Formats: sequence, structure tokens, C-alpha cells
Amino acid sequence: MKQFINSKETLVTEALDGVVRTSNSRLARLDGYPHIRVVVRADWDRSRVALVSGGGSGHEPSHAGFVGQGMLTAAVCGDVFASPSVDAVLAGILAVTGKAGCLLIVKNYTGDRLNFGLAAERARAFGLKVAMVIVDDDVALPDLPQARGVAGTLFVHKIAGALAEQGADLDTVAAAARRVIAGAISIGMSLDTCTVPGSPKEDRIGVGMAELGLGIHGEAGVEQVGFAGARAAMAMVVDRLLPHVGPGEHVALLNNLGGATPLEMSVLAEELARSVLADRVKWIVGPAEMMTSLDMQGFSVSLLPVTGDEVAALAAPVAPPAWPGLSALGAVALRPLPDGLSPIQPLPSANPARRALIERCCAAMIASEAALNALDAKSGDGDTGSTLAGAARALVAALDRLPLADGTQLYRAIGNELSQTMGGSSGVLLAIFFAAAGDASASGKTWIGALEAGLDRVCQVGGAHPGDRTMIDALAPALATLSDGVAAAAAAARAGADATAAMTRAKAGRASYQAQDKLAGYADPGAEAVARLFEHLAQGAA
Repeated sequence: MKQFINSKETLVTEALDGVVRTSNSRLARLDGYPHIRVVVRADWDRSRVALVSGGGSGHEPSHAGFVGQGMLTAAVCGDVFASPSVDAVLAGILAVTGKAGCLLIVKNYTGDRLNFGLAAERARAFGLKVAMVIVDDDVALPDLPQARGVAGTLFVHKIAGALAEQGADLDTVAAAARRVIAGAISIGMSLDTCTVPGSPKEDRIGVGMAELGLGIHGEAGVEQVGFAGARAAMAMVVDRLLPHVGPGEHVALLNNLGGATPLEMSVLAEELARSVLADRVKWIVGPAEMMTSLDMQGFSVSLLPVTGDEVAALAAPVAPPAWPGLSALGAVALRPLPDGLSPIQPLPSANPARRALIERCCAAMIASEAALNALDAKSGDGDTGSTLAGAARALVAALDRLPLADGTQLYRAIGNELSQTMGGSSGVLLAIFFAAAGDASASGKTWIGALEAGLDRVCQVGGAHPGDRTMIDALAPALATLSDGVAAAAAAARAGADATAAMTRAKAGRASYQAQDKLAGYADPGAEAVARLFEHLAQGAA
């Protein structure tokens, strides 16, 4: 897999320099590259308790991204998924620890425990006050003697960091950290494994499957489960957390493991808010990338029962921009539509023949969804089929409230429905098409004349004409021959759509942004949709 790196040997050092260089002078690093990689607060004066954490790289923005006022004082970074050395940890402790002492926040992995633990012993030999806490929030493997430390570690960073910033002593900060650790629970799910730089990708998660309870270093999860969408995925994660959830109000931390898109993470946030945990989760941190596993396409949920003091600590302002802040998990706020966007709905009426015609048209678009998406991927963004199918499904759902017995009002009602349910330029153009057809019908035009008037208006507004490689190349000849029957219109539409495959220069639509070699041999997806629609109607009429 191609990655934006120079070499795996220099990856961590170059990345850390990039973090420091773009921190607006908030951060600095200790000398000693490449063996000692420690990022520290540039403004630190050792007057307060220092917080030092770290571990293997590959979890960005953890841990260096959380160094700053209100959170960590220093982050000690190892190679990708490898613990830093004892000397590196010791260097970090010595660099930031004054009389107030230092708290080491360590995730529960053998290498981290050993290296941070030995460094703590050596620092104490220097006469420094050093306490260490071990985070073990992962509940994925209930029979594991030593639970792993995962994204719940961030609760510790934030709450202990707020107390240290306020000037609390080491015993107070360490005790608060231990309380957080005792209450924090986490579990993750992913659709794919991560890509470790310089190593082949492990493809252990099958098609249609997800892995539940996997670790942040790519370790296999507790089981592979069938994947049936975001709702089912969140339900499974919540189900694993529930036995460990106690009474009281909780904060949830919704963490992107690295490869999920913001759209996906927002959907997962909505599903968490709708889950059986909704009455217990009052606040949320995220969704955001906080403790990742390189590019893993997954998420994790961490929960923490909180007191008022802990909520205040989580909400306290911090300097690191990687911390997304604490938000109330509230209801979806609604406001009424502005005047003019809530039109008076016509009275519904029945007409079995028109209903059946609309149903056949919609069925054609739904059946063509995958094929049109594949065709659109050749010259656009691969969503023509989904856009048309989505509008078709919405139109079918609206049939009971449409004025089917009134042709003029039906055109206008269809245009209104499409303007609300169909995105992109296609939705606008088809809404214009049917609105203009309704106006023409009201002026006495025949149904074919009304559709031709709709096409004329689309050409005026959209600026496209036959020969420009758009849906008009199929729609115009179809309407021109429609008086000869649906079969003739279907043949004309097919000829028009096929002709667009030889048009290597689009003059309108998204294909106009594509190079000529990307268009050759592929029909315009909008024209293809029109051809398929008329062919479907012709088959039904035969």
C-alpha cells in the first residue's frame, strides 16, 4: 500500500518534528534523536506536578498531540507499536519533573509497564517523586488477567491534567487518576486491519464481517461478527459494555481508530445517542481521532461514570487542539422551515393507471442503481444510480399523498417531492422539468407537450443541449418520438444514450471536468438512466 512516508526508519522522527514545527511554539522536543524521542511543553516551569505518558507511535494524535497546558507535560514516543526505551522515558521524566513530582500514565502492555516502571525506579534514585498508574480499560477480553489500556487512557490524561494545572499535589493527582482508571471501560470494532509501514497488510477480516474487541496495535479481536450497518455495529459494542456499566451519569468518548470518515463517525454518534445507553450517557467527547491504530477503519467507545468535579475537569480548557472538548449529548434541536419552503400540499386523489406508471418508472431506477453507479464511476463520483434510486424510493413512499387524478397538480407535486428528496444538480433539473410541465399542462398542453415544455425549460436553465453529453441526449429524442409509442421512444432514447459513448468532450454536467480519455467508450450515466427507463416502460407495454 502506498503511503506518504519516506522510510519506516525515519517515519517517527520526521512526524514528531512536523508536530513540533506546526505547534505555534507550544511544543519542543528533547535532543537525542533518533533514540530519544520526547515531546515536551515549551512553557513548562516544573512548579506543578508533571504528567508523562507515551508508548508506541501509530496512535496519533496520541500521545504527542495531547502535550500542552491542561493535559500532558511530556510524551515519550517509541517506534510504531513499540514501547520507548527506558532511557527515553527517563529523559522525559528528568526533563519535566521538579519538586512537585511526576505522574507516569501507562497503558497496560508488557513493554510499556517494564520500560516506564524501570525508568520510574531510576528517577526515584535521582531523588525525584514519581508515581505511576496503569490504565486497563479494555473489556473486550474478560478472561484476560491483564486488561489492555486503550482509549480510556484519555480520560486519565484530561482529568489528571486539569488537577495538575490547578496546582494539586502528586498524591491528589495520582488518586484521581486511579479513580478514573477504576471506572473507565472501552471496546472497539473495525471493518479492516491497519497498515503497518513497511509490512504487508494482514487481511484477516472477511468480506461482510467486522472484528469486535480488537486492540490498538492490530491485535485480533475477541470474535468476528457479521456487519449489518452502523446501527447493528453500535448495538454490539454497547451490548459488550453494558455488563460493566454502573449506576449514575456517564461520559462517552467516541474514538475514530484512524480510517473511518467524519460522516461515518457522526452516524455512529447518532446511533450511540439512540442506544440503550442513552439515558446514562449525558456527555460525549468526540467523535474524533484521539487514539488511533494507524489507518484502521474502526471506532471505539469508552465510558466513564463521573462526579461533578470530574465533569468540570473534562470540560476545563486545554491548549492541545487534538482534544475535541466535552459536549452535552442532547436532543436534536428543530426549527420550523422558513415561509415558502412548506408549500400547501394538494389534496391526494386516486388514479390506478397513473400510480402504476409511476411505480414502474421508480422500479426501473431502483433496479438500475448498481449499474448506473458503476457507469458514473467512470466519469463522475459514482452516485448517479444511488441518487436516482433514492429519489425513486421517496416518490413511491409519497404516492398516497399525491394528486394522482389531476395531471397538472401531479406534475407539480412530483417536482416538489424531487426538490426535497433528490440531491445534486439532477434533483434541481428534474424538479424544474416537472414544475414546467405542470405549468404547460395548466395552459392546455397535452401530456407529451407538457413534457416537451419541461425539457425546454431544463435546457434554458441548465444550459445543456443535445450533443453536450448529458441526459438530454436521450430524453430529447425520446420525447420527440413518444407520439409514435413507447417502443419508438425507447429505441430513440437508447440510440441517443449509446451515442454519448463516442462523445469525448462533455459540455455540461460533471463529466465536463473529465479528460477526454476518461470518457471514451462510456455512455453518460444520465442518458443511460433515461434509456433504461423507457426500455422498462416499453417492456411493460409489450
